[in-house]
Amino acid sequence: MSGNSSSRLSGFDRRAFMACAAGSALVPMTARAGALDAPAPVAQDPALHVEITLRVNGQDKRLSLDPRTTVLDALREHLKLTGSKKGCDHGQCGACTVLIGERRVVSCLTLALAAEGQEITTIEGLATGDQLHPMQQAFIDNDAFQCGYCTPGQIMSAVACVKEGHASSDADIREYMSGNICRCAAYPNIVAAMKQAAPEITKG
Repeated sequence: MSGNSSSRLSGFDRRAFMACAAGSALVPMTARAGALDAPAPVAQDPALHVEITLRVNGQDKRLSLDPRTTVLDALREHLKLTGSKKGCDHGQCGACTVLIGERRVVSCLTLALAAEGQEITTIEGLATGDQLHPMQQAFIDNDAFQCGYCTPGQIMSAVACVKEGHASSDADIREYMSGNICRCAAYPNIVAAMKQAAPEITKG
């Protein structure tokens, strides 16, 4: 019996099979061609500026910012409030600490967009006119700084630490201020300053 008659008896048709296989191979190619014809989605440029309002030291500040701008860069580069220092820029030294609401944050890791609608307090906003904040005065009275670079962040963190109720002992102060590094090692004086200022802050 020949090969053709054997194929017919078994129900297998080689020509039909080859035609079917060729058609199946064309389907993905056709689908890909259709996809190529469709317009590609337009990616939004992440560098396009957005309009936001930051409330800083009791005043609303309207800014046009790259959405990737941090609170620290918004303060220093756009609002010219240079009291908050850029130290490590990785959230490890605490030199950039500000208060957002009543919470202390490292502003180098906080996006300005995330702070919109909240009260931001910087070292420039602590004093009332010529009257220093009790913590500022205590740092002066106790020589709680040397080079002074970390001092704004230390003071902001110290104010929050007292309000959080973590200034009842030297050990508590050291523990809850451990995120603020003083490379001049003025730590004993910082502890003394916080103990001096704490009663007046908690009373107020």
